[in-house]
Amino acid sequence: MAVPKRRTSKRKKRARNTHKAAAVTAIQACPRCQSMKRPHHVCPECGYYAGEQRVEAREA
Repeated sequence: MAVPKRRTSKRKKRARNTHKAAAVTAIQACPRCQSMKRPHHVCPECGYYAGEQRVEAREA
C-alpha cells in the first residue's frame, strides 16, 4: 500500500482545491411580478410558471 513520504503542506492542499468552490446560484426576475426567483422554478411570490398559475400566491 502506498504511503506518502511527506505531509502535504497547506499551500499545496489549498492550491489543489481552488476549483472546488460552490457555484453561484442563478437568480432572475419573474416576468409577471418582477420579484427575484430561480430560473425554471415556480415564482414563490405570485405562483406563476410559464404563464400559468401553478400554486397559490403567497400571503402578503
